[in-house]
Amino acid sequence: MTEAILLVGGRGTRLRPLTVHTPKPMVPAAGVPFLTHQLARARAAGVDHIVLATSYLAEVFEPYFGDGSALGLHLEYVTEEEPLGTGGAIRNVASRLHSGPDEPVLIFNGDILTGLDIRALVHTHETTAADVSLHLTKVTDPRAYGLVPTDETGRVTAFLEKPQTPEEIVTDQINAGAYVFRRSVIDTIPAGRPVSVERETFPGLLSAGAHLQGMVDSTYWLDLGTPAAFVRGSADLVLGRAPSPAVPGRCGDRLVLPTASVASDAKLTGGTVVGEGAFVGEGARIFGSTLLSGAVVEPGAVITDSLLGARSRVGERSILTGAVIGDGAVIGADNELRDGVRVWCDARIPAGAVRFSSDQ
Repeated sequence: MTEAILLVGGRGTRLRPLTVHTPKPMVPAAGVPFLTHQLARARAAGVDHIVLATSYLAEVFEPYFGDGSALGLHLEYVTEEEPLGTGGAIRNVASRLHSGPDEPVLIFNGDILTGLDIRALVHTHETTAADVSLHLTKVTDPRAYGLVPTDETGRVTAFLEKPQTPEEIVTDQINAGAYVFRRSVIDTIPAGRPVSVERETFPGLLSAGAHLQGMVDSTYWLDLGTPAAFVRGSADLVLGRAPSPAVPGRCGDRLVLPTASVASDAKLTGGTVVGEGAFVGEGARIFGSTLLSGAVVEPGAVITDSLLGARSRVGERSILTGAVIGDGAVIGADNELRDGVRVWCDARIPAGAVRFSSDQ
């Protein structure tokens, strides 16, 4: 049986205003907090003990998940008083692990949605007798990520942070944010100070001659760091493109939670989620979007690839594309909001105040 550490301490700054009141792993994707999908996938792969390394808004995790028994897991929580980075967070929770020195410990980043075959990663780790094994995925444009070239046996040969020039792009393999550590390796990470596994631990292990093994798994993979990516990930869960045993209902074009109210002629497609107590009025058209609990879409509004925060409201005939509306914000009737706009929590936009086209 394998145990795991889940790194959920990030501030989610790229996702604001979604993360003003809610830590990123607790923002709902496909009707449940995103973290639920990760926990359920780990459980399905045979993990039974997970330590959550929390920091930002740490107090919200335990009241929701408790001891984990509802998910068939034993959960523990460790809160960093000062942010310690990825490596520091791993080291900080080491005392809660039960594994022996040579046993594998899984480590997941709390903001990656992936179809990774977790058992295969553990199997690769054990059969190659690696010190650390890394899930690698292939991307078309690797410049935003750390590159991880490997030799013909899959052994990692270098770590190249965020390359810029064509000469630096020696591979399309990137660090996908899931690892298996030999338990004893975790104890070599310095305690009590910030450490980055990507920039310090992994390169340090490599230069010390440790065996780091890469496993390329090119199933579904998405970094949910930006609002557009988060909305996409939630829709892909609903559509069944991203696998999760925790989606509350059958996969399909839409997921309407039981207490939501949707007018009979409203059109919901593209993996749209209508959260608890949310309301969609007559003639509204919603594609690939997420409505969090209590959100209201008035008649005739058209919403595409957008996320509406809890208790927010979109007025009649307003058109939203690629928008993020904070909790409790109100968009009046006849507005047009386009790609990348973020309306802050509790803001008020009067009717007909923002447009990209004439009002005639």
